[in-house]
Amino acid sequence: MAHSDDLGATWTEPEQGAIKFPDGTDAALERIWQIYPDSASRPGVVWAGCEPISVWKSTDGGEHFELNRGLWDHPHRSEWGAGYGGAAAHSIVVNPSGENVHVAMSTGGVYRSLDGGTSWEARNKGISAYFMPDPNPEFGQCVHKIAADAAVEGRLYAQNHHGVYRTDDNGENWVSIADGLPADFGFVMLTHPRREGTAWVIPIKADSERIPPDGHLAVHRTDDAGNTWKRLDVGLPDHEYNAVLRDAAAVDSAEPAGVYFGTRGGSVYVSADEGESFIEVASHLPDVLCVRAAVVSGVVSAAVAAELAAAAAASSLPA
Repeated sequence: MAHSDDLGATWTEPEQGAIKFPDGTDAALERIWQIYPDSASRPGVVWAGCEPISVWKSTDGGEHFELNRGLWDHPHRSEWGAGYGGAAAHSIVVNPSGENVHVAMSTGGVYRSLDGGTSWEARNKGISAYFMPDPNPEFGQCVHKIAADAAVEGRLYAQNHHGVYRTDDNGENWVSIADGLPADFGFVMLTHPRREGTAWVIPIKADSERIPPDGHLAVHRTDDAGNTWKRLDVGLPDHEYNAVLRDAAAVDSAEPAGVYFGTRGGSVYVSADEGESFIEVASHLPDVLCVRAAVVSGVVSAAVAAELAAAAAASSLPA
């Protein structure tokens, strides 16, 4: 893992590697799936989710990471499996106090800590695992992504391996919010940086057909915590058969929020109006694995808005 303190102009990587399994674990780092900066009130705290399934924490801005032994030594670990892409902790969500930490893994499901990561419990009640003998197990679900509601403490959203869910009680119970979507399979789950009840998903037809439903790429947004969904496809191609991976989508903190995603076909799309309209800003790239966006003194959002306005004028799309 490398880090930059100058917006990517230069990068620094620790000589010994920031993430290294301690002696006695009989494990070696395969991939880093998630980097999660903690709250601004805890500067320097960074979490990482890795393959094999493990969670790590740094308190010095990523110079050194420590393995979370509470999750690594969990009695369920021997029964966690590998999803199609590997066995990984791919989602980390920390609440403002830093005490409540949720981790999602493939496969294993959602695990919650109420003590900052010291101890962990499976929290998957209501999330289906249709591919298992018991479709409602305590753990073993293949949750693809989780994200927290920015305005409601204890509310999270999950995109599952078939299923879209919400919890309003910190993971104790999950309810389906898939009604109104063209499919309940997918990988992306994004939430608004400030507004209650707003989230985005990008549906995929099915596990066995990993393409957009009807070959029409579309983002879907809810503004009422999943009770209803709005299809957003202005500016997106009519015929698109490439999916979007779990970390190939992002929102920024602008007002209105920008929405970004890249496809497995190498195209990157950007919206400066929370998904109401999109433009393609890159194409013919390799498989897009990760997309991240940040507002730096308004420069990113202003540039995107200007490009979107120019594209709308050229194509007669609504601005």
